[in-house]
Amino acid sequence: MNHDELAEVLRTVGGRLRTLRRQRHATLDDISERSGISPSTLSRLESGQRKYTLDLLLPLAAAYGLPLDELVGAPPTGDPRVHLRPVAVPGQDQTVVSLVRHHGGPHAHKHVLPTGATTASGQGLHTHRGYSWIYVLHGRLRVTAGTRQVVLAAGQATEFDTRLPHALGNAGDRPVEFLSLFGSQGERMRVVTSWEEVPGRQPDDGGGPETG
Repeated sequence: MNHDELAEVLRTVGGRLRTLRRQRHATLDDISERSGISPSTLSRLESGQRKYTLDLLLPLAAAYGLPLDELVGAPPTGDPRVHLRPVAVPGQDQTVVSLVRHHGGPHAHKHVLPTGATTASGQGLHTHRGYSWIYVLHGRLRVTAGTRQVVLAAGQATEFDTRLPHALGNAGDRPVEFLSLFGSQGERMRVVTSWEEVPGRQPDDGGGPETG
């Protein structure tokens, strides 16, 4: 890692830590209990006001169940493969696999909730800044947001503003698997429906979506 890469990693560590904690629906007190680092120190780390040292980063990596290089967003070392690492969410009976390595913009995850499990904590529904899009791969998922709820089956999707008190729960008799796209800045998916005809392609040769 050269000097410029190191400077970029250090510049973004605080934001990565804050985003990671919010994605896990954890408070500073939750992470403090798991890492042994005081909430005030965690807050200064997230805001970039505290120097990042190994004696702070190593306990945080253990608390989040992530390798140190992934926690801080270190650049790849030449291995082009994508290494998916399932992690358990603190205080919740669910497994999450991050599908992207970047820090900024929406993040994609795969989730597995066992039978009877929910993302609601002992303090009830979650609320935080952002926007979430959910797609169910297998099983049935109950999504509660504000005063409304919906049960999704495999192949169905929904979206909601995470500023509403919300929780996700297994609504079936087997584990439910689903994908989530979450934007901490409120980014929303925009489906593009304006297709253009490809010059020289006939409608029946597989060149575009069917019409009619």
